[in-house]
Amino acid sequence: MHLHNEFAPDSVEARDLRTLLHPSTNLKQHQEHGPVVHEQAKGVYLWDNQGKQYLEGMAGLWCTALGYGNEELAAVAEAQMRKMSYSQLFAGRTNEPSVALAERLIDMAPMDTGRVFFGLSGSDANDTQIKLLWYYNNAIGRPEKKKIISRKRGYHGITVASGSLTGIPTFHKEFDLPLPGVMHVTCPHFFSEGLPGESEAQFVDRLLAELEQLILQEGADTIAGFIAEPIQGAGGVLVPPQDYLPRVAQLLAQHDIVFIDDEVICGFGRTGQPFGAQTFGVKPTTMSLAKALSSAYLPISAVLLPEYMHDAFVDRSDELGNFGHGFTYSGHPVCAAVALRNLEIMEELDLFSHANRVGQVLQQRLRAFADHPLVGEVRGEGLIAAVELVRHKQPRTPFDLTDGVGAYCAAACQEAGVILRNLGDSVAFCPPLVISEEQIDELVSKFAVGLDATLAWAKTSRLI
Repeated sequence: MHLHNEFAPDSVEARDLRTLLHPSTNLKQHQEHGPVVHEQAKGVYLWDNQGKQYLEGMAGLWCTALGYGNEELAAVAEAQMRKMSYSQLFAGRTNEPSVALAERLIDMAPMDTGRVFFGLSGSDANDTQIKLLWYYNNAIGRPEKKKIISRKRGYHGITVASGSLTGIPTFHKEFDLPLPGVMHVTCPHFFSEGLPGESEAQFVDRLLAELEQLILQEGADTIAGFIAEPIQGAGGVLVPPQDYLPRVAQLLAQHDIVFIDDEVICGFGRTGQPFGAQTFGVKPTTMSLAKALSSAYLPISAVLLPEYMHDAFVDRSDELGNFGHGFTYSGHPVCAAVALRNLEIMEELDLFSHANRVGQVLQQRLRAFADHPLVGEVRGEGLIAAVELVRHKQPRTPFDLTDGVGAYCAAACQEAGVILRNLGDSVAFCPPLVISEEQIDELVSKFAVGLDATLAWAKTSRLI
């Protein structure tokens, strides 16, 4: 760690401290220690401006599926910029990259997809989901059907609307969120939410009863949608029991409630299947996509919706004279061209099968830590996983969050040369999908160094 007075006045570090407001950062600690400056990246590795190499264990922010420095994507971006650097979709205009990408997404999606709406981020995709549901229900004469059910520890973005869907207190406190009309039910993580003596089957029964009771209490005619990540990413890589999502989908269908599938993290091979919905055997009504859609080479998101919703939009927009939603960069041709080539490369590399195969290696290697004194649970699917750190295994006793054990472990792993992310006291893993089996071994070995350093520190600090 550096102290800010160690930085030369003209260094990137000092300039950062004078100019930037950092997202999702402890701003006080940042002012005290300064930033880590990432300078270059290639494949699954990053280097800082001190020349230190790191294995990228988080695919950036769950997004760099093809890794860094892919020359084909750079070439596609350059070619499209030279041909047509920008085009809009407003007022009936279009461009071929957007049309081709929409066609490909419609072909890929595990749902009855009729239309694709493009944006720039997972946040704006989920914000759009709310607006489209409201518009749809107004258009078909159901103005009372507007509420949205989300889950505690879910993450769906940080705009005023999508931040309300998010179920993590950090993203609500001082921001006056959530908005009225957004309700949160228990997250389906048996390890942390199961009651003493409760079986996993009983746990699922309880969560379904809770959801049904909320629907009956509020009235199904007032609830427009239910939103869920197949695996809750930023909430701690929380994997639900296998039958939870299918039962939720069945309950929603009974009450005519739209199932919004947030695939921003799980989409495009992360769980070992093309989409997380397929990993858990569900067919959603709508989907939100971003992140790996372009492997984060350029910002782009997509909302996939059924044709019957679009039909209602057509009729109502004719009455109003306009469909009043969209962004300047919706269907940006450079972003769309890069995303399309990204998906083509994934297919050429048979990357989803690769992710499934090496994902099994990752899961097996991490589960070997189950006997480590600090480890309470190892969980995940495909190339997304988490190791949760606890004070005592039995009875399960978590650390106080103020102890900062997860943060210490993430920092110790970074010192060992691997970038991971602590989500509370869970350490998350989400490497680029192109990672090799040998690099999985490197990732896990460096995590082991960080974990053992954390154990030594916890003992010295009398935390265990």
